Amino acid sequence: MNDVNIRDRARGGRLGMPRSRGAASGFLLILLGIWGAAVPFVGPHFGFSFSPGRDWSTARGWLEVLPGAATALGGVLLLLSRNRATATLGGWLSVIAGGWFVVGRAFAGPLALGDVGTPVASTDTQRVWLELSYFYGLGALVVFLGAFALGRVSVRSVRDVEYARRPVAVEREPAEVVTDDETSRSVGWRNRAGLFGRRPTGTAH
Repeated sequence: MNDVNIRDRARGGRLGMPRSRGAASGFLLILLGIWGAAVPFVGPHFGFSFSPGRDWSTARGWLEVLPGAATALGGVLLLLSRNRATATLGGWLSVIAGGWFVVGRAFAGPLALGDVGTPVASTDTQRVWLELSYFYGLGALVVFLGAFALGRVSVRSVRDVEYARRPVAVEREPAEVVTDDETSRSVGWRNRAGLFGRRPTGTAH
């Protein structure tokens, strides 16, 4: 014999939020992060690259792979988290990574990070698209999505309060069943979560 006891249980308090709050931004940031980290090695197959082609370099690690991986990680935190603090961390991680896409090449010289090379382009238009797709445009879009996500997760709406107060069903099962000729009743209900059994008041038998 089973029973379901409905009781209120806090879902993370003030930090709890629906997972859908950062899901869309998180998903897009994951895609952008994968693009930013992988395009230096995939782009040359399609004639869309910076010199020296697909070769690994320290500069590419610092200026492309690292911020791409950080963007993707921030997106994962936003996509999966039900906790406002964790989602905020993901948003800030994405914003910082996007900013590094934009300004990283300017600091590469003073920090001795190396050079990612020059755009392999035959026209000015192609050169502009390479710069935007690899660095400036990509970084600006990552910053925008990260900031948008931060704005969404920082607001505690009525929906968040309702989510935190939503009752949780806790299933219980009887530990002992005592029957007689006149009635059948369950005693010593035991919570599957590990609460001690209790015996209801009534006429002893």
